Amino acid sequence: MSERKASVERNTNETRIKVSVNIDGTGKFSMKSGLPFLEHMLEQVARHGLIDLDIVADGDLQIDAHHTVEDIGITLGQAIGKALSLTGIRRYGHAYVPLDEALSRVVIDFSGRPGLEYHIPFKRGTVGDFDVDLFFEFFQGFVNHAKVTLHIDNLRGNNAHHQIETVFKAFGRAVRMAIEHDPRMAGTVPSTKGTLTG
Repeated sequence: MSERKASVERNTNETRIKVSVNIDGTGKFSMKSGLPFLEHMLEQVARHGLIDLDIVADGDLQIDAHHTVEDIGITLGQAIGKALSLTGIRRYGHAYVPLDEALSRVVIDFSGRPGLEYHIPFKRGTVGDFDVDLFFEFFQGFVNHAKVTLHIDNLRGNNAHHQIETVFKAFGRAVRMAIEHDPRMAGTVPSTKGTLTG
């Protein structure tokens, strides 16, 4: 069975991003971005998704974090899409994750079509100095370039840190479930259409 690894670079006038993934990894994580709270969240994806993840991002943070966060989402989506063959996988994944008073549900379909339903009623606008509005931009970038359908629902929570951490942990676990090899689907695309290319 071939290794499911990929590296992608994205260079624009606003950001320079490099993402390397091993989607059959052990959860190793390295990231340099100047955005410590986003790094903390993506470490959850690596650990709970058992994805080895190495990210280097140099963006125009002197303006704000918007371009960097969005472009990391785009590049991560491209890297996972490049690493993954849709033949013989489970395709669908879901997870519920609690953290104290917060509870989130994430459901993903490696459908070959981008679609995002995002419902997080944040109780405040920032965590530290990180603007929570940027999490939508991250997930939209990921969805558009991994070509997945993604439903994110924070079901309850009063602490914005807890709300988003449950989302990222659940996201990691849902991805892990969806991309697992399904021995009963070996050699088969999990679709009656025979394709998952849109």
